[in-house]
Amino acid sequence: MELAKTYNPKEVEDKWYAYWMEKKFFHSKPNPDKKPYTVVIPPPNVTGVLHMGHMLNNTIQDVLVRRARMKGYEACWVPGTDHASIATEAKVVKMLKEEQGLDKKDISREEFMGHAMDWKEKYGGIILEQLKKLGASCDWDRTRFTMEDELSAAVIKVFVDLYQKGHIYRGVRMVNWDPEGKTALSDEEVIYKEVNSKLYYVQYPITGEDNAFVTIATTRPETIPADTAICVNPNDDRFKHLIGKTVTVPTTDRQIPIIGDEYVDIEFGTGCLKVTPAHDLNDYELGMKHNLKVIDIIEENGTINALAGEKYAGKDRFAVRKEIVKDLEESGNLVKVEELQNKVGTSERTGAVIEPRLSTQWFVKMKELAAPALENVMNDTIQLHPAKFKNTYRHWMENVKDWCISRQLWWGQRIPAYYLPNGEFVVAETPEEALKLAQAIDSSVTLEQLQQDEDVLDTWFSSWLWPISVFDGITQPENEEINYYYPTEDLVTGPDILFFWVARMIIAGYEWKGELPFKNVYLTGIVRDTQGRKMSKSLGNSPDPLGLIEKFGADGVRVGLLLSSAAGNDLLFDESLCEQGSFFANKIWNAFRLVKGWEVDESLDGSANQVSIDWFTAKYNKAIKEIEDNFAKYRISDALMGIYKLIWDDFCSWYLEMIKPDYQKPIDKATYEQTITFFEELIRLLHPFMPFLTEELWHTIKEREEKDCIIVAAYPEYKEVDETILAQATAAFEVVSNVRNIRNSKQIAPKVALPLAIMADQKETYERFSQVISKLANLEELSFTTTEIEGATQFVIKTDKFFVNLEGQIDVEAEREKLIKELEYTKGFLKSVDKKLSNERFVNNAPEQVVAKEKQKQADAVSRIETLENALAKLN
Repeated sequence: MELAKTYNPKEVEDKWYAYWMEKKFFHSKPNPDKKPYTVVIPPPNVTGVLHMGHMLNNTIQDVLVRRARMKGYEACWVPGTDHASIATEAKVVKMLKEEQGLDKKDISREEFMGHAMDWKEKYGGIILEQLKKLGASCDWDRTRFTMEDELSAAVIKVFVDLYQKGHIYRGVRMVNWDPEGKTALSDEEVIYKEVNSKLYYVQYPITGEDNAFVTIATTRPETIPADTAICVNPNDDRFKHLIGKTVTVPTTDRQIPIIGDEYVDIEFGTGCLKVTPAHDLNDYELGMKHNLKVIDIIEENGTINALAGEKYAGKDRFAVRKEIVKDLEESGNLVKVEELQNKVGTSERTGAVIEPRLSTQWFVKMKELAAPALENVMNDTIQLHPAKFKNTYRHWMENVKDWCISRQLWWGQRIPAYYLPNGEFVVAETPEEALKLAQAIDSSVTLEQLQQDEDVLDTWFSSWLWPISVFDGITQPENEEINYYYPTEDLVTGPDILFFWVARMIIAGYEWKGELPFKNVYLTGIVRDTQGRKMSKSLGNSPDPLGLIEKFGADGVRVGLLLSSAAGNDLLFDESLCEQGSFFANKIWNAFRLVKGWEVDESLDGSANQVSIDWFTAKYNKAIKEIEDNFAKYRISDALMGIYKLIWDDFCSWYLEMIKPDYQKPIDKATYEQTITFFEELIRLLHPFMPFLTEELWHTIKEREEKDCIIVAAYPEYKEVDETILAQATAAFEVVSNVRNIRNSKQIAPKVALPLAIMADQKETYERFSQVISKLANLEELSFTTTEIEGATQFVIKTDKFFVNLEGQIDVEAEREKLIKELEYTKGFLKSVDKKLSNERFVNNAPEQVVAKEKQKQADAVSRIETLENALAKLN
C-alpha cells in the first residue's frame, strides 16, 4: 500500500474513534476474571465548553485509562456533567429574558425547572462531545448527570442521613452573599481579588461636646447608616475615657454608644472601629457579645433599603457609596481619602462582589466528619501527587468550618425539609414520610399544609458523592457495580478544588462506604500563557482547543500539552508545543515509510546487524523500566519524554541508521522483521499518548482481525537488560560523533571515507561495534594501534585515544591559517583574564564564585593554547 508522504490526522481521527465506539472498546462491565481500574471524570459544568485546562486534565486521564486497558485491567472511565446550580440558573434566567421576555419571578418553580431541563438537553453536554475529538476513551454508555433522578435521590438520602446523625442544622448565621446570583455561598466559593480601593477617614461627632470627634477609617462608607457602635480598646489611653459616651452617625440623626473591647488593635488604623453587625462577620460577633442592635440596610440584590435613609433607598450599593462620600464631604465629616490596595471577595460563579449577610441557612458540621479524611491523606493511605499539596490539605482540614449547603435557587436538589403551620419542621426523603413525622408532632396536619423548604443544595453537595453515586452506591449500597468498581483508582484534577471537591469526596467515601474513594490524586497545574497569565476569554490568550486539534491533530495537541506539564506545576502553553507534537507524529510516520520502502532479500545474511538489534533490545527494555517508574511516581510528562527520546533519538537517529541498507540495496529478512517488531513494540508503548497515529500504523503494518486493535493490544513488559552492550554502544556512538565533528570542522564531505586507528586497553567494545562505527562514521578502515600516530588528528574518550589520518584530505595552509587565527584570539582572551585576576581589588571584593569562574576561564585558555600550538607544530 502506498503511504502518504505526511501523516494526515484529519483522515484518521474520526475514522478510528468511530471504530472504537462501534466495537465497544470503551465499554466496561464487571468482570470477575479481571481487576478493575476505575476513573471518574471531574464532571465539567453542564454549561461548559472545552478549554485548555480540560484538555490537559482529560488527556492525562485518557493516558492512564488506555494504559490500564492495555495492561489487562477492566478499565472503566465514567463521564458526566455537573448541574452547576448558580451558573446554569443564571444562563437560563438570561435565556428566558432574551428569548421569551419572561422573568423568573413571573413563572412557577415547576415551569422554570422545565425550561432549565430543556436548556440542559439543548446545550448541556457539548463539552462531552468535544472530548471525543481529543480521543477520550470514556465509557459513554455510563454518562451521568448530577441532577438525574437516581443521583438526586442519593443526594436527598444523604441529607436525611446526616440530619438524623446530628451533622446538619439550620440557623441564622453571617454568610457570604452573592447579590447577582441572590444566593448564599460557602467560604470556598469566594475568590479574593487584589483591587485598587480607597480608604475613607470619617469623623463621628461626640454627643454634647463641641468640636469633639472620633475618627474611623473604612473602605465601605455605604454601610455607615447601619453602624450601631464605635469600639475602642479599653487599654488605649487615647480613647478609654470615651467609653460610655455616644456619637452621632454621620448622614443620620442616630446616636450610638462608644464601647470598649480588647478585640480592637491599638496599633491598627485610627484605633477606633465602627461596628456594623449586619454587614461584617467580625462586627456581627462583636455585636452579639455586646448585645448591639442589628440594622440590615442591604437587600439581597445589592441595593440599599430605606433603613439607610429615603434618599439612598433602592439604589445600588456602589452608587450609594459615591453619594455618601459626597454627603460626608459636604457635612465636613470626611477627614481625608487614601489610595489603598486590598483584597475583595467575589463570587466564583458570577464574579459579583460578595456581601456578608445575616441569613437563615442550612449547615453541615464538618469537624467530626473530616477527621478520617485528614488522617488517611496524612498517613498516605490516599496519596496526593505531588505530595507538596499535603500541607495545604492539612491546613484546610485542621481548620475546617461548618459548610453552608443551602442556596437560594431553584435549579438543584431541593432541601427535603417540610414546615408545619406552627413553624416547626421535619426532614424526610419524601412528602409522605414527612407527613408521618409531622403528624407525630401535630396529628391534624395534612399533606397540603406541609411546605417544603424553598432552597436547593449546594452543587458540591451532589458532586462530593460522585465516585459512589455514579455506580448508584448510595441508593443501592450493595449492588454489583459499586462492589466491583469502588474504590476507584486515580483521580485527576486541579489543586484549586482540592478542598471544594477532593476533600469532600474523601469525607463522603469514609462516611458512606467506610473506605477511601480513590487511591491516588494527581493534581495538575494550571495552563497559562507564555507570560505566566491564567488563560481567559477576557485576556484573549486562551486558544480554541478544537482549533488546535484541527491544525495539529489530536495526538499533536496531546503530546504538546503533556511534554511540559509536570504534576502540580503550571504549564506555560505555547502553540509551538503542539507543533512539536505534530512534528513527532510525522517523524514516526516517515520512519515507518522508510522501513516499508526497503526491499527484502531472503537470501541475505543479517548476522552483521545482530549487534544493533541486541543494543536496541537492551535500550528499549531499559526505557520501559524508566517509563514504568515514572508512571508509578505519576510523572506522566517524564514518561512521555522517555518514549519520545527512545523513538526519536535511539530508534530513528541511531538504530535505523545502523541497519539501513545501502542506497537501492535490499535488507535481509531477519533484520527487517525484527525492525517491524520493534515498530509494533514502540507504538504499543506510545499508544496511550498518541492513540490515533498508533492505531493507524498498527493496521498499516499488516492486515489484522476486526478486534485486533492496538487499543486492546498487550502493553509492553520489561525484560532483563544487557547493561554491557548499552555501555559499549555509548562509547561507540561517542566515537562516531567525534569523527563526524572532525569532518565538519575540516569540511570533509560525508562521502569521503576516513581511516580510524584506536589505541585502547580494552578493545572488546570497539571490536563488537566495529561494523557499526565504520558504517556510521564512513570509515575506509578501522584498526587498532599500540603507539600514537604522528601527524594524525586525534581525540580522547576516557583513557582511549583515537587517530584519524587526514593526510591528503585537508588544505594544510588553510588549516594553518585557521589555527593561527584561533591561537591569536585565545592569547588575547587569556591576556584580558590575566589582567582581571591580577587586580587585587577585584580578587578581594568580587564574590567567590565569580573569581572561581575567571580562574576556570584562565585554565581553559592555557590548555587550549597548548593544544593549538601542538597542532601547529604537527603541520610544520
